[in-house]
Amino acid sequence: MSALLDTLRQIVGAPHVLTEGDLSAWEMDWRRRSHGKALAVVRPANTAEVAAVVRACAASGTSLIPQGGNTGLSVGSTPDTSGTQLVLSLQRMQTVRQLDHDNLTITVDAGCILQNVQQAADAAGLLFPLSLAAQGSCTIGGNLGTNAGGTQVVRYGNTRELCLGLEVVTPQGEIWDGLKGLRKDNTGYDLRDLFIGSEGTLGVITAATLKLFPQPAARLTAWAAVPSMAAAVRLLGLAHQQLGAGLTGFEVMGQFALSLVVRHMPQLRVPFADAADTPYCVLLENSDSESEAHARSRFEALLEMAFEDGCVSDAVVAESLAQAQGLWHIRESIPLAQAEEGLNIKHDISIAASRIPAFVEHADALLQQEIPGVRLVNFGHLGDGNLHYNVQAPVDGDAKAFLDTQEARVNHLVYEAVAQFGGSFSAEHGVGALKVDKLQKYQSPVALGMMRAIKQALDPQGIMNPGCILPRA
Repeated sequence: MSALLDTLRQIVGAPHVLTEGDLSAWEMDWRRRSHGKALAVVRPANTAEVAAVVRACAASGTSLIPQGGNTGLSVGSTPDTSGTQLVLSLQRMQTVRQLDHDNLTITVDAGCILQNVQQAADAAGLLFPLSLAAQGSCTIGGNLGTNAGGTQVVRYGNTRELCLGLEVVTPQGEIWDGLKGLRKDNTGYDLRDLFIGSEGTLGVITAATLKLFPQPAARLTAWAAVPSMAAAVRLLGLAHQQLGAGLTGFEVMGQFALSLVVRHMPQLRVPFADAADTPYCVLLENSDSESEAHARSRFEALLEMAFEDGCVSDAVVAESLAQAQGLWHIRESIPLAQAEEGLNIKHDISIAASRIPAFVEHADALLQQEIPGVRLVNFGHLGDGNLHYNVQAPVDGDAKAFLDTQEARVNHLVYEAVAQFGGSFSAEHGVGALKVDKLQKYQSPVALGMMRAIKQALDPQGIMNPGCILPRA
């Protein structure tokens, strides 16, 4: 191992091969559920250095754990406890290589922070629409590796839909340059889509060419009270009908989830927080290419239809950008408020929007029956069928003891219900190491066989993020 470390120091420079001191920023996952021990943290500055590092590891048979901002929620970029795995951090690779205004593309290093990509696009009068809570620290490579979702999937799709090309270092240390930025390229297998969502198990994404869009002329945000989850789904249908592609956000929030924001962040003013007949609220965003007046007229027409239908009981429309940001801040504060309430069991699930009301009714009743007093923190991206269906301990219960004794049981109940309703146990957070056993249980044997064949073909040594997505060979 000392010879390998010497080689790595020659490749990236001794200051960028970290072996001593506090390495918890790289060795511990975002939720602090897993704390590994790395042989070293290596921080290359460019793709050539990444390729040289991978070649050195392949020659010595050393496992690599590619890591971006380390903001993942499924333990997908954390070393094990053996002290033999290398964390390959791409955080130094933050160059915006090219912004092509006419082609509506931006090409960036994988270590670019998402917010910086958004700002680079904005400075050119364009929009990069990927938006999620960790955007100030997550990186494009990690977003692509997990096929991240966020709040605008209903209009722009997941990260996969926003990517036109990749640059990848293979497990053998070769560089594949697929950064053409073409919207049409039918020349064989789509290698780009193979690496997106692979969580660093097939190669290291080092750069990407991403889609940009014109900035909307106006954005309007509304907060609506709805009498049921079924009403929220009806409102979604009306929004699609009235706003079309202008519908860029559609979030649902259960009243208990919002009550945690009220309790732990009293400085935030949550609309309809005291309304006893409001089990859910919906946050909608309308982006318009014409004008604010046009956007507002369409929004008002939508809400008028929704009131007549009965799927909305009350609503407020933000009158300024600051008000709109305030409403979004409430939504984004739910996970923080839940953390303040105590340890909890998180689920990132997806179900066809049409079946979500029946699923919620079934799962809520099942969990209350099996674990009396359990509290359900239900919120998420209803526009694309993605719920964060989280479970909190009963009032005055020991949160840690609840997690220790009930997590496996709660996961079983929730994931069985998800499967019953034809959904997925992982919508946007990935499989990582946390849910490997769930993939083995809920994915089809045929699909698993193809995944194993792809892994074996591209990474026969098994050095790329072993134990992530698939069990160790």
